[in-house]
Amino acid sequence: MTPYLAEARAWQESWDRQQETYLPDREHRFAALLDAADAVSGDGPLRLLDLAGGTGSISLRALARRPDAQVTVVDLDPVLLTIAEASLSGRAAIVTADLNRPDWTAALPHRGYDAVLTATALHWLDGPRLASLYREIHDTLRPGGVFANADHMPSDALPTLTTRLTERARQRRAARHAAGAAQSWAGWWEQAAADPTLGPLVEKRRQIYPTGHSPEWTPPASWHLDALRAAGFSEVGVLWRNGGDAAVAAVA
Repeated sequence: MTPYLAEARAWQESWDRQQETYLPDREHRFAALLDAADAVSGDGPLRLLDLAGGTGSISLRALARRPDAQVTVVDLDPVLLTIAEASLSGRAAIVTADLNRPDWTAALPHRGYDAVLTATALHWLDGPRLASLYREIHDTLRPGGVFANADHMPSDALPTLTTRLTERARQRRAARHAAGAAQSWAGWWEQAAADPTLGPLVEKRRQIYPTGHSPEWTPPASWHLDALRAAGFSEVGVLWRNGGDAAVAAVA
């Protein structure tokens, strides 16, 4: 293991720990997504697109399950993609693309993916763009392939309870950050900015997102199911839920 690879894996671990303060059930949602991918993959190598994949958290777990998987990681963030590329060390194709642009699929190394998976990332897109993206994702899958998206998706049926559960989670997270038990999102990025390797990339990231990401847009799961049906998927449904978060799945 080279020193740089060891450093990248440490950054990957710190990203996972920081994310877990916001998503204590993060491993459960990953497992649900990967189970869906396994279910449709057949006997050959799994061909997986890790969409808005960041540091490659999903890809690393997919390769731990399926070492022969053919993985593509797509993201725009230069910091997170640098960590992903080093952590995955040649086991995945790394693609820089902007999901706000309809031509993002042109950068993919191939089509006909068995599965397209994404987690807690697409809430940065607005409704019209996300609906269009779902159609574009459909076109990247082989017939019978699966798309799964785990994100903040409030329950239509339990709006009051979902709100209270979300608030309880926010309070627990704030207490952990205040006590120094876990690192916050802002704290992680401050630490990355001070790193000799990642610091210049943090500045590049600021140029890509000069005002930060757009405000989060988190419609209920029913909106996603309707948009996926309109995008041409043959089967759509809720794959997993916990509190205000859910994973929707759709079969091409």
